[in-house]
Amino acid sequence: MELTVGLTGRAEVTVVKENTAAAVGSGLLPVFATPAMVALMEAAAVNAIESHLEEGSGSVGIHLDVTHDAASPVGAHIRAEAVLTAVDGRKLTFDVKAFDDAGQIGGGTHERFIIFNEKFMAKVQTRGAK
Repeated sequence: MELTVGLTGRAEVTVVKENTAAAVGSGLLPVFATPAMVALMEAAAVNAIESHLEEGSGSVGIHLDVTHDAASPVGAHIRAEAVLTAVDGRKLTFDVKAFDDAGQIGGGTHERFIIFNEKFMAKVQTRGAK
């Protein structure tokens, strides 16, 4: 596993009715939803590291601290970027930003934790059985 500070990832989406605040329940207006922006930022972080993880490993999001600073209308093209800024054992920290065609719409930090997929899912199934 070769995770080094500076790895970058991107994710992109177009604003459609289904990812607006009105559709996902985070508001009433037909603008890009904050939860959709957060998911795109997480996807960018995953894209930064996915090819660098050992087979059978993955990552899960454990913390987000972001702002959503500008609204984007239906039809806007949204791009999220993530840069790996710290590696502390299995904890990874990213600088994340999101942009539409007019400029930056949000940013902050995101933390992920490297997991072993089978072990993680076994714990999840045990929790669900209680």
